Amino acid sequence: MDLERRVYRLSPSQLSAETIAVTFAKTSRSPEPFDVIAAELDDEKSAKFSEKWIVGYGHSSVAEHAVIHLAMENVSRLAIENIEGNRLASYTEKSTRYQEWNPKAYVIPDEIQASTFKAEYLQLMDQLFGTYAQGLQALKPWSEATTQREVSESEKAWANRARVKAVDVARFILPAASMANVGVTMNARVLEYAIKKMLSSELAEIRMIGAETKCVAMQELPTLIKYTDPIAYYNDVRKAFTNVSRSIDTIRTSDWCNLLDVDPYGEAKVLAGVLYRFGDDSYSVALDQVQNMDDESRQALAAKLFDHMSNHDQPLRELEYADYTFDLLMDQGAYFEFKRHRMMSQTTQALTTNLGYAIPKGIVEAGFEEKFASAMELAHKLYTKLAEVEPAAASYVVPNAYNRRVLCRLNLREVFHFCKLRSVGNAHFSIRRVARAMYEKIVDIHPVLAAYMALDEDENSRSISADFFSAVDEYPPN
Repeated sequence: MDLERRVYRLSPSQLSAETIAVTFAKTSRSPEPFDVIAAELDDEKSAKFSEKWIVGYGHSSVAEHAVIHLAMENVSRLAIENIEGNRLASYTEKSTRYQEWNPKAYVIPDEIQASTFKAEYLQLMDQLFGTYAQGLQALKPWSEATTQREVSESEKAWANRARVKAVDVARFILPAASMANVGVTMNARVLEYAIKKMLSSELAEIRMIGAETKCVAMQELPTLIKYTDPIAYYNDVRKAFTNVSRSIDTIRTSDWCNLLDVDPYGEAKVLAGVLYRFGDDSYSVALDQVQNMDDESRQALAAKLFDHMSNHDQPLRELEYADYTFDLLMDQGAYFEFKRHRMMSQTTQALTTNLGYAIPKGIVEAGFEEKFASAMELAHKLYTKLAEVEPAAASYVVPNAYNRRVLCRLNLREVFHFCKLRSVGNAHFSIRRVARAMYEKIVDIHPVLAAYMALDEDENSRSISADFFSAVDEYPPN
């Protein structure tokens, strides 16, 4: 037996995804090298092994070695929320920031296609996309006038920055029915669950995407995702809790960024975790040591943790011992970026027109406020009618400007990633506002560690609200 170290690739162009997964699975019982094991397999043998050990005996982790890449095109942004609702996967989607939308690029869901509201729906879509196109034209002179050309910046680069500035504001008008493309990379274990969730959706479009995804993936993973069926439990829970929630009186609150829960000893637990990692004492001893330090000593210990960390380094995992729970209200455009941070736990309410909408200052300064407000009112009126008969499908008509509630729980390590990424100057102002507000709440509670995020002090959540929004919770007429 050759005992030399080897690192090599099992090529997906030569081996199927299931064969690669089985090759890795068999190493637990075979002393042979991976390439020798793979040479002894074919698709039929791999399928038999998968059927017995993965499906039959529940060794599901083996399926994580089978990876598939899916291209999904012309699906609604509402559907993408469901598609991307799986934590352990990778996604890249069409951006509302860098592309302008085709006026006919919207989904007509089956629930509306077969209803008496079809004509109103089509009319609203044409009005929203028409307003979006008009808004872009109105915003371009404004964005050019308010975008200062930098020293040595080319005309083309400046013009593109000005264009993106206009697109960033116009996107508030686009509805959830807008079509987009998304590239998806998943392993078979995640994909199986993703398909089950899609097949269990309230929306026909998502159920069809789930069925189509299963059909396409079966070509590559014929055994690993064969037994994907809707999850009846989801529908039972949805119905039961929807009925209860409808009996609760709606109360509007003014705190759009509410820190609900935080461990006041989170900083001490993080520092104790690092001491524990590099020492040999029990955790209780390490925690007691940190809690008995004076402020100066604790600051010095935090400095040792962060002083040599560059912008390209990830903080140690011990930052995960400090947790925060937020109840947030943000516009749908901001949420579409927020949802990408899947390592945090997120509970999202349905997209409605019940929580008001944001008005970007650019809309007002470009003289487009009246048309913008008219579009929001039209969407609200049709949403209200659709919600009476098709509450889930009603969300298709809701523009990005409307607000949405999100409950999230995240640890300090994820806070570092989210706040540093989403508060930089080239991030969209909607998500910058959210990131800054969350940071401000956390730094008040845990100033020693949070300060090492070293965010630019030129703006804060209040200045972003004042600089970029004329209103953030404008309510449409009843």
